[in-house]
Amino acid sequence: MSRHITIIEGHPDVSSERFGRALANAYATGAGEAGHEVSRIAVGSLDFEVLRSREDWENGTPAGSIRRAQEMIGRSDHLVLFYPLWLGTMPALLKAFFEQVFRPGFAIGKSDGGKGWNKQLKGKSARIVVTMGMPAFLYRWYFGAHSLKSLERNILGFVGIGPIRTSLIGMVETMNDAKRTRWLEKLRALGREAR
Repeated sequence: MSRHITIIEGHPDVSSERFGRALANAYATGAGEAGHEVSRIAVGSLDFEVLRSREDWENGTPAGSIRRAQEMIGRSDHLVLFYPLWLGTMPALLKAFFEQVFRPGFAIGKSDGGKGWNKQLKGKSARIVVTMGMPAFLYRWYFGAHSLKSLERNILGFVGIGPIRTSLIGMVETMNDAKRTRWLEKLRALGREAR
């Protein structure tokens, strides 16, 4: 069954030599080979402001680049997020992107009683791919993968996205070519499966 996939590249630097870009390309290649439709959003190339108030979040007009991202995400069955771990969490630009995109009216709506929010992106699944300099097991075990859990629960889960799967790729700065190739092959296979 063919699915529509949106790949979100969350690295603020859109340079082609980034390993995260190679991983995203591998996933997109695999998805295309399997007949899935793929859209891509490179957050680092978008022009948008940082939100500064609840009023703006609830009632402001999103920039054109954010509206286009919302359209892609709205059509998607599956989202794949790629980002590097910076200071224990996602880069600030990616967080600002989520704050802009997951606004009321698109990602959430007021509940019937006016209290709380309805999740409007139910039915979409996601994979999160995080690259980091430390060993991935250390991030999970010692640091508790706190920022990843926050992304899963407080951002993606808040708008109804699930199930959410993860791939943590550690030691990227010292990784040898054979291990890089294995990761690229794994992401290509995940793309074919749309997982």
